[in-house]
Amino acid sequence: MLTKVIIGLAIATISAVASAQSGSSRLDDIIKVGKIRVCTPGDYKPFSLAKADGSFEGIDIDLIKAAAKNLGVEVELIKTSWPKLLDDFVEKCDIAIGGISVSTDRAKRVAFMNAYMINGKAPIARCADVKKYQTVADINKPSVTVITNPGGSNEKFVKANLPNAKVVVYSDNVTIFDQILQGKADVMISESVETIVQQKSKPGLCAINPEKPLQYGEMTYLLPRGDVTLKAWFDTWMHLAKESGEYQRIVGTWLD
Repeated sequence: MLTKVIIGLAIATISAVASAQSGSSRLDDIIKVGKIRVCTPGDYKPFSLAKADGSFEGIDIDLIKAAAKNLGVEVELIKTSWPKLLDDFVEKCDIAIGGISVSTDRAKRVAFMNAYMINGKAPIARCADVKKYQTVADINKPSVTVITNPGGSNEKFVKANLPNAKVVVYSDNVTIFDQILQGKADVMISESVETIVQQKSKPGLCAINPEKPLQYGEMTYLLPRGDVTLKAWFDTWMHLAKESGEYQRIVGTWLD
């Protein structure tokens, strides 16, 4: 009897392995259809920014176009928002991009490509106030107004680390930095790369210690859970893009 049970378990295991090996991947569907559906909020310079004419630009836009060219498929960009990012991705898209941070909350519903950039949280404020907001303790005061965009890791950081500050949730991530220049807020917490870009494009704003972030962070792309083949392809593509210099060229276009 025991022998039959062991043989039965062995057959079941072999069948399961064979089924997994022969199972299809989203990668096969993308290649067959000739198109990859890409969700992006499109409001996060320099990663992904929606333009008035309906097109998108940024680091992640150029990178996903390079990946699609390598795959031999077209890119369909689907605009979403940070609060709806996970739902839209699961329902409508093959991948999601646009300055997305790795988090354990997101990992409950999606998988990640290996992180392609280390990019922690840093403050940005009016240049005259840089010395006032050097640390979390400096910012975490009732007298300080912190502005944040809803639904993403920036808001999560603010809620977790700045409970004593006055927090303003502002939904337009494109004009949010103007609120600081206009004196309607004192500080915003964002990815260090974005604070550097905004410092360059908006005179009067200064990134505060972006080389020493307040919190460690990683940037990634969202992928379907359990699709090992699709993840392996994107991890391989990004690795080779970095080794060939293509990644550095694309990122340098936006950050240099």
